[in-house]
Amino acid sequence: MNIYVSNLSFNVEDDDLRGFFEEYGDVSSAKVILDKFTQRSRGFGFVEMPNDAAAEKAIKELNGAHVEGRAISVTVAKPREEKTGNGGGYGNNRRSSYSNSGSRW
Repeated sequence: MNIYVSNLSFNVEDDDLRGFFEEYGDVSSAKVILDKFTQRSRGFGFVEMPNDAAAEKAIKELNGAHVEGRAISVTVAKPREEKTGNGGGYGNNRRSSYSNSGSRW
């Protein structure tokens, strides 16, 4: 089961996150998400646990737990949505800065 953990302290690292969940069972992976520019934590991460019963127990017991002075939120991760190539709403319909008449917009 894939688990989403949010409101993490910016000091929490992958190994710390893994340690929180290993008390409940095997952890396949634990990853704190980093900002791609600053390489600092974004305050959330994902944990993968192969045993659903252990994962559900971890979610129930860790949701709302205080870690480094912050109440973390622990839920089942939702599947990632597919991004479309038309993200900004402009797509291929961008207007030229000058129209055919020569006036702007």
